[in-house]
Amino acid sequence: MLEVLAIVAAYLLGSLPFSFLVARAFGVADVRRVGSGNVGATNVLRSAGKAAGALALLLDAAKGAAASGLALWLAPEPATVPALAAIAAVLGHMYPVWLRFQGGKGVATGLGAFAPLAPQAALGATALFLVTLVGTRYVSLSSIVAAVSLAVLAWVFGAPIPVAGLATLTAALVVLRHRSNLRRLWAGSERRAGASGR
Repeated sequence: MLEVLAIVAAYLLGSLPFSFLVARAFGVADVRRVGSGNVGATNVLRSAGKAAGALALLLDAAKGAAASGLALWLAPEPATVPALAAIAAVLGHMYPVWLRFQGGKGVATGLGAFAPLAPQAALGATALFLVTLVGTRYVSLSSIVAAVSLAVLAWVFGAPIPVAGLATLTAALVVLRHRSNLRRLWAGSERRAGASGR
């Protein structure tokens, strides 16, 4: 029973639409109607400013960490339950019940969710995100690199098989959610961080 409760709670925590709420607090009535239409920190940053984007990013990561952390507290063994809670939080962010299942792409929430379960992998993935962002100024490419490297590093650092396996599934979901960005990257039309315009 506690296991089911932990996973349901993780989805509901992941569903908390912090990016939507932060954007609204900073004067954007509905972040789904501006910019890329994505309910995530990058679109909040572009539509509501740097402070709003940073706050949305931190809150999205925090809710992921809270979800898997709660699962670790309620049902620490086996590792399957916390790992399922982590991906449940990501799915909650991507498909939030509060916004008619129209959510974000899950990068910050995923990194936050797997940080308590595979801290070395999460730290390495965050570092690679920053390196890629500085080198290319593509947030989308940096996000994909972070998600994929989280999965790879989880295996490399010997995370429990359920954790590494579900980190891999999370990476696949993140890449799938970025498919339009991948098309634009291929075409050379993807917007760089700091670029003007929509």
